[in-house]
Amino acid sequence: MVKKVARITIPTCSALMPADKRGCKAHSRNSGFTFTELVVVVVMVSLFVLLAQMNLFGLLRKNTFRAQAQEFVSTMQMAASAAAESDRRYEVIIDISEQRYTLRQITSPDLSEVLEEEIIVANDFSENCRVAYVLFDDGDYTNEGRAKFRAGHSGWQYGGKIVLLDGNEQPYSVVVNRLSRIITLENDDVGLLSPKRQDEVPF
Repeated sequence: MVKKVARITIPTCSALMPADKRGCKAHSRNSGFTFTELVVVVVMVSLFVLLAQMNLFGLLRKNTFRAQAQEFVSTMQMAASAAAESDRRYEVIIDISEQRYTLRQITSPDLSEVLEEEIIVANDFSENCRVAYVLFDDGDYTNEGRAKFRAGHSGWQYGGKIVLLDGNEQPYSVVVNRLSRIITLENDDVGLLSPKRQDEVPF
């Protein structure tokens, strides 16, 4: 005996059109609208991501400058504090040409020679935080070569300011007060006050 198998035919959209034209047309219209919405959403999300990245990069640049500048200020303060608490002498060498700085403990009478075992900190500046020039409180100025700040038990031998530039060429001043030992980071290229007494601090 042969069994008959019933065939089920699924009508296509075109087959349904005469009976229900609105259903297929509505489906087609909805598909097109959804695709347009998707494109608009993708474009908007891309714009938001781009704006967020720009703001984030700007913030990171600012934070990078602040972090590097504060690290440099901390190094200068470390030299002053260590010298005040002992009879040892310290020197911060700012190499403007190489855009780097070094903190060392002075152990040799020859101040021009830096021994490897004397170095405590050695760091580089970067494009987001670089040295423009150094001005000492006795009027000496340099924008190349090396500038040296020496600290002894009585304080800094010379005061002055180190002018740093951020990634947008905005100036900031690291001010070294030889009488109070305080190191501050100031916005802009600030004026430098001469010390009340012109004699050098014993070193």
